[in-house]
Amino acid sequence: MTVSWIEAKECAEREGLSHVYHDCDNDTFGACREGEIQGSFKEGVFIEHRCICMPSHLSAEEMEKKERQFRTENPDW
Repeated sequence: MTVSWIEAKECAEREGLSHVYHDCDNDTFGACREGEIQGSFKEGVFIEHRCICMPSHLSAEEMEKKERQFRTENPDW
């Protein structure tokens, strides 16, 4: 896990992964494969987290802009 879109992009490039995400429930960032679900286990049950996922080929600035736009358009998400 990382702390920014920049670090998530670097992680994706290093690990050869096609996507990056911002886990909005844990306020962490990371790299993943397309369609990979993020979450955690609680008492043996998988709880899916709300994540914003984007292709890793975008610049960190583009990711930040798209996230701001999404949050503006979806304030209760």
